[in-house]
Amino acid sequence: MKIFQREQRSLFGEILDWMLTPLLLLWPVSLALTWLVAQGLANKPFDRALEYNAQALAQLVTLQNGKVQFNLPQPASEILRADESDIVYYQVLAPDGRFLSGERDLPRPPEDEVPFSSEVRLRDAEMRGVDIRIAYIWVRVPLPDAPAALVQVAETRSKRSVLATEIIKGVMLPQFVILPLAVLLVWLALARGIKPLHLLEERIRARKPDDLSPLDHKAVPMEVAPLVDSVNDLLRRLNESIATQKRFLADAAHQLKTPLAGLRMQADLAQREGTSTEELKLSLKQIGRSSIRATHTVNQLLSMARAEGGSTSGLQRQPVDLARLVIDVVQDSVPRALDKGIDLGYEGAEPRAPGVLMEGNATLLKELVRNLVDNAINYTPSAPDRPGVVTARVLADTFGKVVMVQVEDSGPGVPEAERELVFQPFYRALGTEADGSGLGLPIVREIARQHGAEVRLEDVRPGATVPGAKFSVQFVALAESAGKDRSSA
Repeated sequence: MKIFQREQRSLFGEILDWMLTPLLLLWPVSLALTWLVAQGLANKPFDRALEYNAQALAQLVTLQNGKVQFNLPQPASEILRADESDIVYYQVLAPDGRFLSGERDLPRPPEDEVPFSSEVRLRDAEMRGVDIRIAYIWVRVPLPDAPAALVQVAETRSKRSVLATEIIKGVMLPQFVILPLAVLLVWLALARGIKPLHLLEERIRARKPDDLSPLDHKAVPMEVAPLVDSVNDLLRRLNESIATQKRFLADAAHQLKTPLAGLRMQADLAQREGTSTEELKLSLKQIGRSSIRATHTVNQLLSMARAEGGSTSGLQRQPVDLARLVIDVVQDSVPRALDKGIDLGYEGAEPRAPGVLMEGNATLLKELVRNLVDNAINYTPSAPDRPGVVTARVLADTFGKVVMVQVEDSGPGVPEAERELVFQPFYRALGTEADGSGLGLPIVREIARQHGAEVRLEDVRPGATVPGAKFSVQFVALAESAGKDRSSA
């Protein structure tokens, strides 16, 4: 139950609801408990007066000539009936039930009650349609086997109700003043307590759009510090992302400027007067090569943006047969490898073999393998007497529950000092004439990272003049999924 309903949740309102709702709900409960306590407090003094009167009357029960007698002096009778607020009744019965004095119609004690008891007892009853309170006592008489005489004193409950009402007024009337004051103090204290949040909001609103510096977490309450730390972490990551994007755009503009400038220059050459047919064909050929290079660069830029844009949590995953995926990429790359005279092949696990299934995004994984194969073809020299060799393989470890993709070549390899640099966008090794945009390996690393894997680069033949390069990416395989897939097939 909420006292204040709002369309939009408010921290101030939520805390105020949880503080005031119990307070307002407990107030009626406090009223009821106070009434019960007041009734008990009002009964105690009057009950003691009744007990005293009952004991006083019990002392007036005597035995004369073998018969039980009750003699009530006139002053005692006047004192007993002197109450102005309530009506006081009494009754005295002999051991044999004979009425001795008082009111004949005063209710008797319960029939199942043991009469021989020297203590005063209290009970509630009704007489002539009015609620009364009765104190009674059984009086022993010095006769053999004689039952006890009964003395009862009763009074109406008017002054008890009056006293209880006065107690309630004395307790509850101050609460009608204290409760609104308490609500006001809670409101003011809560408003003061959340004031640092408003100050934090003002500081954030006063910032310039390009100000991504961290917020001061020491200037906010301890409970808000984790939120400020989270915002600072977001600002840090956003700053890094913006810096990366700026650097990426600058590098992309630089990389696209070269083929576009070549296109413009070749077009100008083709438009010159006196250009021969052979020169025109050469210019068109150069234009074609430049356009292919620009297209490849744009495609790689799109692939890089797609790989960096997909978060690990938002990546659509499904079971992927890694062996089938690598074989498809190798088959698609065979024509390009033949054009360069490179022996491109596949070896390793067969499709549907145990341990080759993994959970991932098939499109991104195919992009990863394609970039590794294209990179190997680009940087592997080939000659008729010594053709280049590029091998792609898939290795499955069913015991370790891992599956690995490897692409190795017979090229010059990558010096150890440059093995980290080649994974940076647009980095190109010096002294190479291979076509490329410098984005293939960064795309490979980003896709591997999103699948919880790392790319490892090492020499195929360490220490050799032409050591070659081997790229390895190890993934987590699906447990027992390959065997189930085979049995279902």
